[in-house]
Amino acid sequence: MAQKKGSMTVSEAGKRGGETTSERYGHGFYENIGKKGGKTTSERYGSPFYEEIGAKGGQTTSKKYGHEFYEEIGHKGGQKVKELIERGKAGGAG
Repeated sequence: MAQKKGSMTVSEAGKRGGETTSERYGHGFYENIGKKGGKTTSERYGSPFYEEIGAKGGQTTSKKYGHEFYEEIGHKGGQKVKELIERGKAGGAG
């Protein structure tokens, strides 16, 4: 059960605080702190960290969705590339 202080749950208070911060500082604020966090993480842990978490994510996705998932997204990606090539040809390449 959510903790209450007054008539608002902790979750509701957090949401309101996030909305207020968003209104006050805008989208660029979040981009900036995200870049700073990413840079700090990269400097602290290096590329092996990203390789490890990427591998873990891939293993988890593979277990959850199976081989067919990768076939489907590969096919969708191939179709998109084909579409973009055709659009480029029709647009007067040359």
